[in-house]
Amino acid sequence: MKENKISKELEKKITIELKDLSKKISKHNELYHKYDKPIISDYEFDKLIERNNYLEKKYPHLILDYSPNKNIGSDTLEKFKKIKHKEPMLSLGNAFNDNDIYEFIKRTKKYLNYPNQNLIFSCEPKIDGLSINLTYEYGKLIRACTRGDGYIGEDVTDNIKTINDIPINFKSKNYPDFIEIRGEVFLEKNDFLILNNSLNEQKKFSNPRNAAAGSIRQLNNTITKSRPLKFIAHGIGGSSVKFSNIKQLYDKMETWGIITNNYNEIIEDIESLKEYYKKINSLRSKFPYDIDGIVYKINDIELQNRLSFVGKNPRWAIAYKFKSLKVTTKILKIDIQVGRTGSITPVARLEPVNIGGVNVSNATLHNFDEINQKDIREKDIVEIERAGDVIPHVLKVIEKNKKREKKFLVPKNCPVCGSKLLHDKDEAVLRCNNYYNCEAQLIEKIIHFVSKKALNIEGFAEKQIRFFWKLKFIKNASDIFLIKKYESKILNLDGWGEKSYKNLIDNINNSKKVDLQRFLFSLGIRYIGEINSLTLATHFLSIENFLRNAKNKKNLEDIDGLGPKVINSLVEYLNIKSNQDEIKKLLNFCEVNNYKKINTKSKFNNKFVIFTGKLLVMSREEAKNKAILLGAKISTSVNTKTDYLIYGEKPGSKLKKAKELKIKTISENEWIKMI
Repeated sequence: MKENKISKELEKKITIELKDLSKKISKHNELYHKYDKPIISDYEFDKLIERNNYLEKKYPHLILDYSPNKNIGSDTLEKFKKIKHKEPMLSLGNAFNDNDIYEFIKRTKKYLNYPNQNLIFSCEPKIDGLSINLTYEYGKLIRACTRGDGYIGEDVTDNIKTINDIPINFKSKNYPDFIEIRGEVFLEKNDFLILNNSLNEQKKFSNPRNAAAGSIRQLNNTITKSRPLKFIAHGIGGSSVKFSNIKQLYDKMETWGIITNNYNEIIEDIESLKEYYKKINSLRSKFPYDIDGIVYKINDIELQNRLSFVGKNPRWAIAYKFKSLKVTTKILKIDIQVGRTGSITPVARLEPVNIGGVNVSNATLHNFDEINQKDIREKDIVEIERAGDVIPHVLKVIEKNKKREKKFLVPKNCPVCGSKLLHDKDEAVLRCNNYYNCEAQLIEKIIHFVSKKALNIEGFAEKQIRFFWKLKFIKNASDIFLIKKYESKILNLDGWGEKSYKNLIDNINNSKKVDLQRFLFSLGIRYIGEINSLTLATHFLSIENFLRNAKNKKNLEDIDGLGPKVINSLVEYLNIKSNQDEIKKLLNFCEVNNYKKINTKSKFNNKFVIFTGKLLVMSREEAKNKAILLGAKISTSVNTKTDYLIYGEKPGSKLKKAKELKIKTISENEWIKMI
């Protein structure tokens, strides 16, 4: 961007205004986000941002090091302790049509090896609220925390105790010694309107869910108490007592004083599932609270335990989301984003619009072919869609701008580093292959490293990373752990004080102990997402074993679930010296925990196991997962490294080869007895 030539007098005047704007924006950000006490309206705040952005765009050479567009937001108050859930509190997978439900049932039956048996489902509306985990010991509420990242949540016990729907002590005496009750905290629609009408304009909430979340995260629990929050339970986590099915569980909960959904139904066939969806969808507007779909859960809890989880979702439940919401708005500009792995994605910058309570100003255009096919141009009025938690995307052009802008040209070079873009045929995307020098990719890798599903360094958000990058405090992920050497410089920056700096350092230190699968995910290796990180963790068990063996393709080829693209990407990454050096630096600061779900007393622990033939009692997938939980390493081909071959009907050549190599062979029935 060219600099506008201006006089020294005008330059001084603009610099003073930018400094003033920065201080005001920082102050109001803190009042709003940190203390929930804004003193100006959203409109007034937006005008400050708009003026700042205008000046920065017109005079880029005058942008401050502590510009609001680079600076971090207000620091998080140390008001809530972090609590680790006894059992993971993970999110549901989504279905958006009947076919998704058919596939879910098909997958479930296949996993359980139930080709002819009917599955019984517990069905209920999906409340759009804040997920809460309640821990009761000997019938007394001792702790309440948010879901957080699924493994660690925020301790909000004092605030939860103000909700009348949640008993401090169970009403009946027939209760477990220990149990985690899970459900949603929410505001009914009418209560939300009353609450919003009582608030100043700048403090109003955009939707009931945000109002519930904001109410729970109050420092002063008298505010929480003043708001008519409700609670409905939808399941449990850990428990000292086993329950046979959800209906039995809900009946017990009711005797304890825990409210469950009165629209819950037990359904045994697919057609009835469809009818239930239609019924609840038709009643959607009449519900006293917001719902965004239906939850289908396997009623039998023993089957739930068998099904377990895949990635971040339970295999035994799915959320059938209601139809997506569509709105129209104007495309102001089309930008190009460079992702962590170099992928080039066009993004539409929109005239802000509200979709189902969420303010949207950006929408993905997916790829350049889509822009051309739909003939999307700047200043056009378009229809956008947001389905569930999916990033909004542009569906079609509704009204072409009278003075049509030129067609968007596909870039030939990376907009950040200038490298020539290459067409990735496998993924039908353009990609910048300057992986280790492109500034955009390097920053995105650090952002990925600190994200919730990786090291989860709270308070180290994207704005903060970009801010420290600009100041040259960080160049890669390992530099985060050396940020202390810039203490004096940070404390001299506007918006920073002893407390905010201490919070930052504490959050960094708290991230140093990390599970193996999270650490592998945090490295940002192409194709190594959550699931593949978990696959690698269950196979190698420790970071030392991973680094020692994963550089060699031969050691990866027998790992079930890893395809050639994944293996090649991983081997390439691990054999680049700069990556090796970075991992070594990270391990100087981080303590990487071994993969934990291992029965070390099992004879299958650390053994290579192969399944072959048709299994009758359980599916191949379930059998493999059982073996992994016993510490086994799953292989797909028989070789000298194989320790056990477990066979079902018609085992074929693998059984023959195993016998030739004198490998221990076990029938399915023998296997069942052994586990």
